Amino acid sequence: MSETETPVGEAYDAVVREYAALVAEREAGRPLDRALFPVFAELVRGGGPVLDAGCGPGHLTARLRAAGVDAFGVDLSRGMVDLARASHPGVRFEQGDLADPVARDGTLGGVLAHYSVIHDPPGRLPATLAGFHRMLAPGGLLLLAFQAHDDPGVLSEAFDHRVATAHRYSPERVAVLAGEAGFTEAARLVIAAGEDDQRGFPQAHLLFRK
Repeated sequence: MSETETPVGEAYDAVVREYAALVAEREAGRPLDRALFPVFAELVRGGGPVLDAGCGPGHLTARLRAAGVDAFGVDLSRGMVDLARASHPGVRFEQGDLADPVARDGTLGGVLAHYSVIHDPPGRLPATLAGFHRMLAPGGLLLLAFQAHDDPGVLSEAFDHRVATAHRYSPERVAVLAGEAGFTEAARLVIAAGEDDQRGFPQAHLLFRK
């Protein structure tokens, strides 16, 4: 992030309700983007607490809870956390930075990072993955979703996100970094860019096991 760029949390604070409405609209018309979610929920159910990392308005945290998962959400944006708490009473939401531990080592059954790592600068992604790995119990699962590109020789390409600068990643390179952090890849879904995607970016969903 440049010295003049608004921090990610503050950038989302400024567009809380607009972003929540956009997310709801986009997800409603994209069933493939939800394809691995019920699988993840079934696999982590009963396996311990599950972190929704970068939970935004909390809709996926609440969906996990409805599926019987002991889920809680963490987000950089105070505004997003306030909206999530108001929208989903009884579900735990906290403000926090994914670079800092939000759970004790080895205590989580799962981590959901749904388009939250896209704001990580490429140099920070290995540390983020390592942090997820430390917090997970043996056998715990990590589900990553992110905008993708198809050049395996390049880790990331920056793009102008609606809220803050973001990066789309090579699924192959992310899988390598996850392996270096100690994960084993369990499943992968890469969705070709659709006509409804204004930027024409593929979407990647990668499931890893500790």
